[in-house]
Amino acid sequence: MNVLVRVRGLGGPLRRSYSTRFSSREVRRTFIEFFEGGHGHRVVPSAPVRPRGDPSLLFVNAGMNQFKPILLGTADPRSELAGYRRVVNSQKCVRAGGKHNDLDDVGRDVYHHTFFEMLGNWSFGDYFKEEACAMAWSLLTEHYGMSPDRLYVSYFSGDAGSGLPADEETRDIWLDLGVPRERVLPFGLQENFWEMGDTGPCGPCSEIHYDHLGGRDASRLVNTASPEVVELWNLVFMQYNREADGSLRPLPHHSVDTGLGLERLLAVLQDAPSNYDTDLFRPLLDHIHQVSYHGDHINYHTDHFRPLLDHIHQVSRCGPYGGRVAAGVEGRVDMAYRVVADHIRTLAVCIADGVYPGMSGPELVLRRILRRAVRFSTEVLQAPHGALGSLVPTVVHILGDAYPELQRHQEQISAVIDDNEQQFLSSLQQGVRIINKTAPLPSNHSIQPLFPAPVAWSLHRNLGFPLDLLDLILEERGLQVDRVLLDQLLDTQQKRRSEGGTGSESEIQLDVHSLASLQHQGVEHTDQGPKYQYNLHNGRYVFPECTAEVRALFIGQQQVSEVAGGQRCLVILDRTSFYAEQGGQSHDLGYLSRLDLPDVLYPVEEVAVAGGYVLHLVSPAYALKVGDRLHLHLDQAQRLACMVKHTATHVLNWALRCVLGPSTQQRGSHVAPHRLRFDFSVKVSLGAQSMLGGAHSMHRGLANPADVLQGSLSTAQLQEVERLVEEVIAADHEVFCQEVPLKSARTIPGLRTVDEVYPDPVRVVSVGVPVTELLGGQTDGHHSVELCCGTHLLRTGAIEDLVVVSERQIVKGISRVVALTGEQAKQAREAGQVLAQDVASLTARTTTSSRRHDAQRLSKEVGLLTDAVDSTPIPQGQRRELQAQLRSLQRSTNTAVRKVESQEVSLLAELGLLVVLHTGPPGGCGDGAVRAQGVLQQKGEQVVLVDSVEADSLSVLMKTVNQVSSKRPHSLVMLLSHQQRSGKVLCACQVPKDCVAVAAHDWAVAVCSHLGGSAGGSQLVAKGMGTSSDITEALRWAEEYAHCRTPLKDPTTPPPEDSNTPEHTSA
Repeated sequence: MNVLVRVRGLGGPLRRSYSTRFSSREVRRTFIEFFEGGHGHRVVPSAPVRPRGDPSLLFVNAGMNQFKPILLGTADPRSELAGYRRVVNSQKCVRAGGKHNDLDDVGRDVYHHTFFEMLGNWSFGDYFKEEACAMAWSLLTEHYGMSPDRLYVSYFSGDAGSGLPADEETRDIWLDLGVPRERVLPFGLQENFWEMGDTGPCGPCSEIHYDHLGGRDASRLVNTASPEVVELWNLVFMQYNREADGSLRPLPHHSVDTGLGLERLLAVLQDAPSNYDTDLFRPLLDHIHQVSYHGDHINYHTDHFRPLLDHIHQVSRCGPYGGRVAAGVEGRVDMAYRVVADHIRTLAVCIADGVYPGMSGPELVLRRILRRAVRFSTEVLQAPHGALGSLVPTVVHILGDAYPELQRHQEQISAVIDDNEQQFLSSLQQGVRIINKTAPLPSNHSIQPLFPAPVAWSLHRNLGFPLDLLDLILEERGLQVDRVLLDQLLDTQQKRRSEGGTGSESEIQLDVHSLASLQHQGVEHTDQGPKYQYNLHNGRYVFPECTAEVRALFIGQQQVSEVAGGQRCLVILDRTSFYAEQGGQSHDLGYLSRLDLPDVLYPVEEVAVAGGYVLHLVSPAYALKVGDRLHLHLDQAQRLACMVKHTATHVLNWALRCVLGPSTQQRGSHVAPHRLRFDFSVKVSLGAQSMLGGAHSMHRGLANPADVLQGSLSTAQLQEVERLVEEVIAADHEVFCQEVPLKSARTIPGLRTVDEVYPDPVRVVSVGVPVTELLGGQTDGHHSVELCCGTHLLRTGAIEDLVVVSERQIVKGISRVVALTGEQAKQAREAGQVLAQDVASLTARTTTSSRRHDAQRLSKEVGLLTDAVDSTPIPQGQRRELQAQLRSLQRSTNTAVRKVESQEVSLLAELGLLVVLHTGPPGGCGDGAVRAQGVLQQKGEQVVLVDSVEADSLSVLMKTVNQVSSKRPHSLVMLLSHQQRSGKVLCACQVPKDCVAVAAHDWAVAVCSHLGGSAGGSQLVAKGMGTSSDITEALRWAEEYAHCRTPLKDPTTPPPEDSNTPEHTSA
């Protein structure tokens, strides 16, 4: 039964509570069971929202993302993935950033979300259009009980420009299923043709739409973005491939990809006015309100969106959620409810999957989501600090059954949110202080004063200060930011981010047609066994010679039987000893040679694997054809270096777990010949923090703070990790590798896995314990054992040494370790000893000096030595100790320099060495001093003092300006200092506090820009630097700039003839 409830506190319209006929759990379960039990689909868990090996995506944004290797034909033929034919699941999706970005729309309406669940069923070379349509119609009308009279279906109407015919097959299928002809609607490319990207599988799609009102002909509202008629289910029929030239080719195998949004489906089945009125959200909204609002409570008897809204209602100081989409206070309150309810779900799911708020990529997007939620929670809903994190248990209650990782990481999620909220609120306070210091005073002029764009950009980039909030603060003060320059800075940063992203695609790739062609020709997958066939002989690694036959050649995507000399190509062999880049290990290098031409070398530049075929990128110096027999020659030094680093990475992973505990989780790694990189996260108990060397706690009042994220490792922890690794190296343990069935491998105690798709059988790498003993359970679990396809040492002694040269947090909760091994590690230790001696020597020479040049020289030496310590590969623990010593040393030398400079400036001022040469506009040579004296005697009048002095640093020049200003508190003072050797001109200025005509920042920027340099500062003080060979012209220009903007301008003075004078230059 539907119940009408009037929401109190907002005077809003009558709202209808949702029907409890279908809960979200039941709807999700019914979908899975329909396809699994009734139609033979395999249930596949949701992939994490961080994409697996797909740099083109920030987040998983569709159910098909994890199946892209199948659609592209690149899935490892031995993997579970390659065996999928009929699949069903509920996929966690995030659309915030990149091509699909709903972030800015969330809250403004009642149907956009950054996180949503996509119910989907797939067919890979199995059923196609007829079965897909019939199953979808049956599920909606028979199992979910939707009235067919409210459903409309669409199909692709064709596109003459693309040469695509109408999808009449799908149209006829719907008609045969009984859908009235007037409800089967044709649409074009934009609505009913789905594409994965610029290239790749694509095809026509058919959508099922639902009319919330019913009892009418609503066909005209389909695909019009009307909230009354919404798209429920999209059935995509992949039958083409979009080529690089834009053309379409039929796919060798057809696939079906369907997506049914759970949130929209629930709104229909629960007869709710919107997604936010379902049991996915409502409890959250109510909870937020009740924390600080003690009005009447409404019992909605809910369990899913509705729980979120109820929870938010409990912690806010506003009335309950009213569902409004309108302007004004009430509409903004309801918008805030939706923003917080949506964003807390996204935050919880992302953090549970290992994505934490950070400074780049998906982490940066998540930081923006969190800060947007905090602002709406605190500013609009007036919820207390910490309210956002308190919503996590409600999210877990709603989604935890479907996604158990939320239950496992509940405390960690709350801790990350609380800590980042506290940081953001602190950043807001710091940002407001900077704005107060930087903002120019309001002006009576018609031109609105500009807030400096570089400061705005710094606030946004470094503190995460929202630009819209900055605009509001400045608007309240009658100011505005320099939007033109700020947009330029934003564009520049975006270009850098784009250039530093995925970059150009590798030349090592074959498309779905090329891979299918190889299979149709019967070309067998490459035998990769030889890459593991090496041994130890008299303490040296021996890599046996490998002979192979050319099975296929490609120039681009064109398969050829022969290539001429100089034609870059991809070579596929029947077997190979070359390692293809995968699993975080760099590919091998080397060369090929023909058996009949042993002296002609074919360098191998890159190696990759696609669909079971190993691709060798080769630039042949001589002809090469299919059937040629080749010798394969590895770059053995590179391979051995990678083997050392890879085995060392496994041992390092084990040592980190020993020191930090079993919750240590690998988050990524990369093995290269010159170094190894390992990313990890770890949770530690609060009580163990002191024992772990003082790791930083992220706890903020958790109800059950059993586990929190570890911060950076302490120096003691780093040293203990290195000690454990050295023990394993000294023991020279044997490294065992064996292929075993994936199911058996997962039973091994202490097995370390990462979120990857593993082949079956899978390769197990164990240090010190035979794999057969692991399978028999004959182990205590205190050893390194991982699933790994990489190449490894046969004994650990060959690592020789390991030094951690870098350890830092790349995002909150995820640390990155960089380490060196062997001779490089020894060199790092030696470099550390040399730098330690240099620091000791410099410390001994640093004493308080009465000579400024000595103090300045020592200060520069400290800076140079600091740069060396920061950039030189040395043990990280030692680096931290030396950095601490140098910071102390820098403070001492800086104090000495400031003391000497202060003494010299005071002496200059006392001796009257500063002579004011120009105190009026240029032009009156004889009476300049008289005019200056007259102006100085007029109390309250301002005078412009511009002069040049000798000063070898900006700090000395600034102090001199301070001294002059203290004696002329009503004067505008600017001093320039010409550096004879370099040609540089130092600039410093100060204006009175009550000066509204000239801002120090604008004055310095104008002068230094005129001199080809730059400057910065505040309303009152500023400094900068430029270049000029004529200091007199610079003085004249600086003085003219100030006089043009003050009442002291002499009307009899003719304007300068130069068009670059301040009269024609914007401040």
